[in-house]
Amino acid sequence: MKQDILLADKEFMFPALFHYFQEPLVITHAKDQWAWDIDGNQYLDFFGGILTVSVGHCNSYVNERVHAQLDKLQHASTVYVTEPLVQLARKIASITPGGKLTRSMITNSGTEANETAIMAARCYTGSSEIIALRHSYHGRSNLAMAVTGNHAWRAAASPLPGVVFAHNAYCYRCPFGLTYPSCDVRCARDVEDVIRTTTSGRIAGLIAEPIQGVGGFVTPPKEYFQIVADTVRKYGGVFISDEVQTAWGRTGNRWFGCEQWGVTPDIITSAKGLANGSPIGLTVTTTEIASAVPSPTISTFGGNPVTSTAALAVLEFIEQQKLLKHTAEAGAHLRAGLEELQAKHPGIGEVRGMGLMQAMELVTDKQTKEPAAAKAAAVLEAARRNGILIGKGGLYGNVVRVTPPLNISIPDIDEFLKRLDRSFAD
Repeated sequence: MKQDILLADKEFMFPALFHYFQEPLVITHAKDQWAWDIDGNQYLDFFGGILTVSVGHCNSYVNERVHAQLDKLQHASTVYVTEPLVQLARKIASITPGGKLTRSMITNSGTEANETAIMAARCYTGSSEIIALRHSYHGRSNLAMAVTGNHAWRAAASPLPGVVFAHNAYCYRCPFGLTYPSCDVRCARDVEDVIRTTTSGRIAGLIAEPIQGVGGFVTPPKEYFQIVADTVRKYGGVFISDEVQTAWGRTGNRWFGCEQWGVTPDIITSAKGLANGSPIGLTVTTTEIASAVPSPTISTFGGNPVTSTAALAVLEFIEQQKLLKHTAEAGAHLRAGLEELQAKHPGIGEVRGMGLMQAMELVTDKQTKEPAAAKAAAVLEAARRNGILIGKGGLYGNVVRVTPPLNISIPDIDEFLKRLDRSFAD
């Protein structure tokens, strides 16, 4: 049966869809932190469908709410008003930073969320020029790929005029050859030069991830976004915080990643972990910016009652279980364990991230920092054999990504670290 599934995947799906592992993994079922493949092998899932299973597979609290809604009203579209959608929007407005981000557009994916945010920024400012960051990832539409700063994820995109790229705060591989903090955060201050030399000087905005996801969990110094946001607003633009991966407590103690840097964006986008696996996208902004988007607009499946119910249940579960605090504590425990592995295994060049969003950049030599993409692929294969699921990313494909559900236990983290240690040894 497994071979039939793999052959069907190869024959009927787009060839562009890539899979981890030399032999693709066929997942059949999952519960909480565990997943099982078609051969009956059990895995401790520390990747969660690319940071999407935020509160555990088939979370009982969320699924009970979903089942009830499914039997009541499955679909209506945004041409009608539904209680689950407006309840979700009200809840989101109550937890966004600054108290002014109260207007939501619910769609179906992070890609749609970012498309909506860029459209809103252009309508509000009257400018079309967008600044993005190198090493970024913002989705798979033509516009989203055009603002993605990684060639591997924009190969199919037609380059768009009015999109320019600034340096991100990749301290491990500083493009200026400097060292933080003596660098005076040169990368952030370079954004003004980018605007002055590669744009008209009046921009629509900047889109950036508080911690870059596909880019390999590149984590900036605390001053970076404060400087960048001020610069963007100085030149007439708005700051769009792409929180597709960093929102909903993933970074610990705060709902949104941007809050870790003391910055309130003009627009926040998100998706993934908001609905624990149900397709969703979110663009939330101020009344002034939202009002600049011309009418009419709709989203046929956006704000679907079932998905909206799932999302609201996820937020309630996070609050009830005090997962913002737990994520910070569990993330610190995970980070300490990864740093012990870094000291033990010479191929781990850097450990970085925040909360339960941690990464290890693998290198062939810690002095030269030569990327070790083959080693990262080998570690993923070994991790599979040892019964753990992890991810990888980075411009060079050499970064291992570790993102368990927010309600992961300390004993599960310890078991994961033991298996990861064995995987590096293998």
